Amino acid sequence: MTMNVSEIFGSNVFSESVMRERLPKKVFAEVMDVMRNGGQLSMASADVVANEMKDWAVEKGATHYTHWFQPLNGVTAEKHDSFLTRPVEGKTLLQLSGKQLIMGEPDASSFPTGGLRATHYARGYTAWDITSPAFVKEQAAGVILCIPTVFISYTGEALDQKTPLLRSMEAINHEALRIVRLFGDTRAKQVVPAVGPEQEYFLVDKQKYLKRRDLIYTGRTLFGAPAPKGQELEDQYYGSIRERVGSYMKDLNEQLWKMGITATTQHNEVAPAQHEMAPIYTTANIAVDNNQLAMETMKRVATQHGLVCLLHEKPYAGVNGSGKHNNWSINTDTGENLLDPGDEPGKNLRFLLVLACMMKAIDVHADLLRESAANVGNDRRLGADEAPPAIISMFLGDQLEDVVEQIVKSGAADVSKKGGTLDTGVSILPVLNKDATDRNRTSPFAFTGNKFEFRMVGSSDSIAAANTTLNAVVAEAFSEAADALEGAEDFETAARQLIARLMKEHQRIIFNGNGYSAEWAKEAERRGLPNLKAMVDTIPALTTEKSVRLFERFHIYTQAELESRAEIKYETYAKTINIEAQTMIHMAGKHYVPVGVSYTGQLARAVAEIEAVGADASVQRELLAECSARLKETKEALKKLMADVDRVNKMTDVVAMAHAFRNEIVPDMAALRAPVDAMELIVDKKEWPVPTYGDLMFEV
Repeated sequence: MTMNVSEIFGSNVFSESVMRERLPKKVFAEVMDVMRNGGQLSMASADVVANEMKDWAVEKGATHYTHWFQPLNGVTAEKHDSFLTRPVEGKTLLQLSGKQLIMGEPDASSFPTGGLRATHYARGYTAWDITSPAFVKEQAAGVILCIPTVFISYTGEALDQKTPLLRSMEAINHEALRIVRLFGDTRAKQVVPAVGPEQEYFLVDKQKYLKRRDLIYTGRTLFGAPAPKGQELEDQYYGSIRERVGSYMKDLNEQLWKMGITATTQHNEVAPAQHEMAPIYTTANIAVDNNQLAMETMKRVATQHGLVCLLHEKPYAGVNGSGKHNNWSINTDTGENLLDPGDEPGKNLRFLLVLACMMKAIDVHADLLRESAANVGNDRRLGADEAPPAIISMFLGDQLEDVVEQIVKSGAADVSKKGGTLDTGVSILPVLNKDATDRNRTSPFAFTGNKFEFRMVGSSDSIAAANTTLNAVVAEAFSEAADALEGAEDFETAARQLIARLMKEHQRIIFNGNGYSAEWAKEAERRGLPNLKAMVDTIPALTTEKSVRLFERFHIYTQAELESRAEIKYETYAKTINIEAQTMIHMAGKHYVPVGVSYTGQLARAVAEIEAVGADASVQRELLAECSARLKETKEALKKLMADVDRVNKMTDVVAMAHAFRNEIVPDMAALRAPVDAMELIVDKKEWPVPTYGDLMFEV
């Protein structure tokens, strides 16, 4: 049956158009005013909105509602409450009050708090985020009305991803408006960061997945020899989509479109069984919510097709992992993009000031931006010739780099390079309009025409932290620029001088070359750019004096909130590596050592039987010696890993523990994996206890 996209799109969203139809005009006007200008919705209006939202959801089949929020554990949370009221004479009514809509009270002691809350204190609050529309989810538990909320503690600290994001959006709005006003724009009332995250993922057959304890417990394969074919032929990228995968994508799109998520792009990615989904960009807050919802939906729909969706950054060794390219821009409510260079960027003074501020923001806070994209899985992806290096730099392209060079040398850019045209040499084909610059896939922060693409974010990670940090660092640069220019007697001269100074001071952050090259790492070190290679190296950036000053200035994080997040990140790293190590211990002890013992026994018996009849058993004897050697290596590596994990887990300092897991346990895990993977290439496939890489990646 043909799907009518325009009819189903947003059908499960309590959108602005739905509110316009269902709410009294006065109430609708009040809601719109609060959404756009802030403030509090009156309780009388909240009661009306809640009742209409309930009626709308019930018409969709909903029986329960939930305050849907994003705690600091990387996923979303929801507690379902029905619309039922206390029965009277055996009958009940369905109700959602304004108070229930606006505020909830989940237990705050069982989510990560990083010491912000003592375990015996449990009270926390959820508060309705009126700027992100409510929606219904269709799932096995029924149809659930989901109300996007923030999550804060009894004492007011942010315990979630959304609260700081909203604070950062207010900060960049305020400071960007100051920049806009400098150029005489009095019409714009709001400046909003817009985001479009590209989401990469892998699919694997569910039955094969269930035979891999490592995939079940950790989301990635901890063992596995390379398949005979990987991505060498580059035939997967943009290749024809397999029927089973295409059916999954079709259903995924339908579910996303119903929830108002503008999934537009779908294609095969580079690695076997790897794919990508990308939406149209939208307001940062809604983009974060939509991406979390998209990841949930991708996993749920996959099970309906006998598949499992893997969002880990590196589910398979030896092939490309998955990221999430965070496309970020800033736009006025009058439709102007502050990152649009125009036809003559060298003469576009507002754009040049914004660009200079961006250069400053990224350079000054490179460590903090790197931290915002750090998670355990990303350690296995960044800098591996498949993702940007761990060094933060900006790619501007030939046109803008030339503009910056001119301004640094002479204070002005007289000419701007043009894109021109491209003739294919085939008469029946059109002459193409050529962009003024190429793209650079090795850059972590790349300008792509009218936006920046932050390419470092991990595929499983929330994009909230990255966008909170981006908003904050740019807000600071805007604020300092506005402080310097407001009240200037000769604004244009002062602006040009400031632009030239900022570009000169922060030109080191621009790099248009190959970020994968060893030469760039050396050059970056000469420039003084930080190279934070692992998650545990990045965490201290959260609590530096510079970072605390930045976030407290704009009321995005308090020092206590930053310290709590640092502690949570150390704990998360240690817990994640511990789970991986314990899983390897389990699999090696229960699967690989026994199969090695069994297979060497078979070989030994074969040697004895063949030699007993006087035949040549040299091949069998050689295989026996090789397999026995790998088995011995496996057992020794297993014993060392077990002892080291036991010792490290007895540490009481979470920072020391995280570093010990990184510096000691991770190498131990690699030492255990190597002989097992080698043994996989020796042992009869019928004897091997788990599906191989070839089974997992090529039989989807």
